[in-house]
Amino acid sequence: MKKHIITALVENRPGVLARIVGLISGRGYNIDTLNVGPMLDPSVSRMTITVLGDDAILEQVTKQFNKLVDVIKVTDLTKEKFIDRELVMLKVSATSKSRSEIVELVNLFRAKIIAVQPKSLIVQIAGTQEKIENFVKLLRPAGIVEMSRSGPIAMAKT
Repeated sequence: MKKHIITALVENRPGVLARIVGLISGRGYNIDTLNVGPMLDPSVSRMTITVLGDDAILEQVTKQFNKLVDVIKVTDLTKEKFIDRELVMLKVSATSKSRSEIVELVNLFRAKIIAVQPKSLIVQIAGTQEKIENFVKLLRPAGIVEMSRSGPIAMAKT
């Protein structure tokens, strides 16, 4: 099983997301992350989906995507050079003793404190999944109260 990052350009119409999700789940796959947003042309959206699966079966799924009427183009970026980024917000417990250590870690990872509260900080970080995982791992001892992840967005380099 391998992690696949699939992008799809789709017509921005009701029901398109449901059909694509149904196609993937109907084959017995779980979508790890899903990110959808409009493109420069508001009638087109870009979907970025991460799925764990066998190469041959995921190739069949991407071919079936292309058969859907509202799908313009599908690419399995796993087979190409690509750049991906994820946005994460974390609410971290912050006592007077731990606050300076958290701020130091935030600066080290080029993250940003976006809200300061009496007992916590809300931190924003963007980067590769590896960078995010390392940051979260180091913040855990401070006490992560809540976390919201966007899932990756990705583009082929070519």
